[in-house]
Amino acid sequence: MAEPVKYISVVIVGCGRLGSQLAGQLSADGYNVVIVDQHEKAFKLLPSKFSGFCITGDATEQLVMQSANLENADCLMAMTQKDTLNLMVALVARVIFSVPHVIARVYDPQYEDLFSSYQIETISPTKLSSQAFLQKIQEYIDI
Repeated sequence: MAEPVKYISVVIVGCGRLGSQLAGQLSADGYNVVIVDQHEKAFKLLPSKFSGFCITGDATEQLVMQSANLENADCLMAMTQKDTLNLMVALVARVIFSVPHVIARVYDPQYEDLFSSYQIETISPTKLSSQAFLQKIQEYIDI
């Protein structure tokens, strides 16, 4: 007997290139996705088959996050281009809404320890890019 599919709810804050792509993929994979952005025009970046919900508003406002149903979310992803905003949104998700899984994009790697001290997982595009470039240069040296 096939195992039942678990209903997973993800709230994404930031509908830029990365947030919109991730929201589209998660939606296509069957996740319940709510994406929040201050600018309604940002939602134009979402793929046409996106089946989630879009909320226009400031993610630092508790009422906006309540309308995103954050209290019932399994995961929050803070994907804005501002580390401080990502930290604030992630902390609200972790502390006020008790979201079990909180992940934030962090541009400046020096902030990773701060996020970690609040049990917020991070992904740093700066570190990932640096590692990819180092790997490529190693490939050239090993030739």
